[in-house]
Amino acid sequence: MPYTLAPHASASSVETRVKHSRFIAVLRRVQDAEAAQAFIREQRRAYSDARHHCSAYIVGNGPSDRVERANDDGEPGGTAGVPMLQVLKARELVDVVVVVTRYFGGIKLGAGGLARAYSGATAAAVDVAPLVRRELRYLYTLAVEHTEAGRVEAELRGHGVGVLETTYGEFAVLTLAAHDSAELAKLVAAATSGTRTLDPAGEMWVDV
Repeated sequence: MPYTLAPHASASSVETRVKHSRFIAVLRRVQDAEAAQAFIREQRRAYSDARHHCSAYIVGNGPSDRVERANDDGEPGGTAGVPMLQVLKARELVDVVVVVTRYFGGIKLGAGGLARAYSGATAAAVDVAPLVRRELRYLYTLAVEHTEAGRVEAELRGHGVGVLETTYGEFAVLTLAAHDSAELAKLVAAATSGTRTLDPAGEMWVDV
């Protein structure tokens, strides 16, 4: 089950030190790859005097639409971005970007030391971040008579069904979200005495 940064959290930031080098890790929630790249540029401007701004991000909830990227930004290949990305993957994070800015302290860390420093800085930022779980919801529309809409909506909400919106035309059409399609069908059958059926309307991921 994926996790992401809570929507109210602007960012999670932690500074660590390894052999006099400073590592400033900032984790932020993003909606897409463009937003992740924009945040990376923002961190470059914020710490313009630093030599390295290594980054990793994962966007997209389901495996089929997930995008993963990592950048070493001048550090030896595979010593920064990939270890950072591995932390995000191990923590099952999605729709997040992390940038670790390094101020060199005069002592070389070696490939293993760099990988541990960058992954450690990322893990520290994740550890203090307010996270929420993501769950998949299946969407359906349900058309009912106008006179039934209020009662049906209240009954479904009372059983924990998400009612995203109601539109009015020839019928009142409720857009419903549920994690268990079979259970939703039973609830709808009970609420409408079996006179109405659900129409699939896609799916969405929600914070829970």
